[in-house]
Amino acid sequence: MSRLPYSHTLPFSLYLLFLGLAQWLGSMQEAGQAWVVDWDLRWLYLIKAVLVGALLWHFRRSYSELKSFVALTWQHWLATVITGAVVFVLWINLDVGWGMLAGNSAGFNPSMADGSIDWRFAIPRLLGAVLVVPLMEELFWRSFLMRWLDYQDFMAKKPAQISLRALLVASLLFGFGHQLWFAGIIAGLAYGWLYMRTAKLWAPVVAHGITNGLLGLWVLHTGNWQFW
Repeated sequence: MSRLPYSHTLPFSLYLLFLGLAQWLGSMQEAGQAWVVDWDLRWLYLIKAVLVGALLWHFRRSYSELKSFVALTWQHWLATVITGAVVFVLWINLDVGWGMLAGNSAGFNPSMADGSIDWRFAIPRLLGAVLVVPLMEELFWRSFLMRWLDYQDFMAKKPAQISLRALLVASLLFGFGHQLWFAGIIAGLAYGWLYMRTAKLWAPVVAHGITNGLLGLWVLHTGNWQFW
């Protein structure tokens, strides 16, 4: 059995580790543990984004698919922009009860005590969502997992050859990795289709970045922090 590619899996694994750490520390705060009660856990996102970004930079030479940015045609760019925008619109309109995992998420709230936005937290959160998360997730979910489900030597598998089964399984797993699981499945299918259609990883990376960028700006404008 071939080894899992660290370049595609470690950044994602580190991101998950920080998610678990944030949840655990949050539970310690709710329990009134004195050693953590005064900590501002929002700083964890900045640390997480920097460390994951550093790992992506460290493995940059392994991402051969990301060396062909200019190879996207205008049709690919059009499909990419439309996909990113449509997923954003669907995401903010699919926050229905049955489409959410159990338990409400307060999201990431960068507000200060007076209700104004603390840009020390808002800007890193937005930049992380636009620049770091799309690269990390598309490398894992689309470049690696979708192809690996069909063939362990995944780099030899062309995007256009990915099976419907692999697309569906990866999209389901991607969806249930989000609070809005149904919206997540739709997003996974959209980004997966874009990857298979264009055969360029930059297409879902940019589309994902557009979705997250529009979502972040909308959240900052409306204060619907639960979407963050």
